Amino acid sequence: MGNVTENFSFSDAPDHSRYELRKDGELVSVLEYRVNGDVVALTRAFTNPAKRGHGYAAVVTERAVDAIEAEGKKALPVCWYVADWFADHPERAGALAEQ
Repeated sequence: MGNVTENFSFSDAPDHSRYELRKDGELVSVLEYRVNGDVVALTRAFTNPAKRGHGYAAVVTERAVDAIEAEGKKALPVCWYVADWFADHPERAGALAEQ
């Protein structure tokens, strides 16, 4: 996946079961996941404590949902942050797995 903005990059790190957001090459936020068939359980969003308060978790979550949809899969929010993100973005409800 491409750049979020000029100084940001987003990538899937399947060997670590997480999506990563970097700013100027520094890892600032991750979203861990587990794949079960066509469902990707989003289990834990984490932002480097020194980098919190800049919206990085929202960016990594949005890009992860974009990537999941691009693969034809559905997202299952297990992490409270991801569940709140979906509640704040009802337009993305089509990306949710049936529960």
